[in-house]
Amino acid sequence: MLLSEIIIIAFGLSLDAFAVSIGAGAVGTIGNHRGAVRLAFHFGLFQFLMPVLGWYLGLKVEPYVKSADAFIAFFLLSYIGGKMIWESFKPAGEFRKDPSKGKEMVILSVATSIDALAVGFSLAILRISVWYPAFIIGIVTALLSISGIYMGKIVGSKLGKKMEFLGGLVIIAIGIKILLSHFI
Repeated sequence: MLLSEIIIIAFGLSLDAFAVSIGAGAVGTIGNHRGAVRLAFHFGLFQFLMPVLGWYLGLKVEPYVKSADAFIAFFLLSYIGGKMIWESFKPAGEFRKDPSKGKEMVILSVATSIDALAVGFSLAILRISVWYPAFIIGIVTALLSISGIYMGKIVGSKLGKKMEFLGGLVIIAIGIKILLSHFI
């Protein structure tokens, strides 16, 4: 897998966390720089861990689905992208508590990284090592999240849903590329 493809996938996966970060910044519930770094770090950490978990699960079933690997990867990536596009049309939620602390931080971290589990599964099916992509996904997510918090303070919550829509399209395009490469 090319570095450019990994970065595109990382960007697409990180847009959920970016949208949440913009919302958190726009609402103003993160009071200081430490909270912003804490939330961004956890978003990045979970985006790193979920593909690894998905990859290990995928290794267990890979021998049983080898003949359909490109179709499975296409389906999973299309599902993730479609879900992101669908979510982009829903109204943004508001934060009542500081999302950079406690249970809220863990819930948001899991919720924004669950799609990365399917990407890790896809990597296993395609027999691609997960470590480098997972690292890039985590770093890109952390950087976009910290940026999103501060952007949210400036531009408000309208940009987040547009970015989520764009991320969905990008992930579907990667799925289509994988499927087409199976036939070429």
